[in-house]
Amino acid sequence: MIVTIFRSRLNPGVQDEYGPMAKQMSELARTIPGYVAHKGFVADDGERVTIVEFENEEALQEWRHPDHVRAKRRGIESFFSDYSVQICSVLRSRSRGAGPEAAA
Repeated sequence: MIVTIFRSRLNPGVQDEYGPMAKQMSELARTIPGYVAHKGFVADDGERVTIVEFENEEALQEWRHPDHVRAKRRGIESFFSDYSVQICSVLRSRSRGAGPEAAA
């Protein structure tokens, strides 16, 4: 499994424009063959963290969809005051619980 960790902070006043684009990218991600899941969080200090999981590197490469490439460019140019991306291979994974992951 490949996990992408995207951390960012939004510039002031861009939420109304950023929100719909983020929703569109969320919907697009779900269409990528090999997509597993994603979830976003916003910390009290305004930092945003999105975790995206793909089955393999081929699926991650499919995420280079032209719409996503344009959205990334727009984010860098207009929305984010700072950001970082980490792409990681999962070495081990364990889980416990009755959530959606346990049913899979």
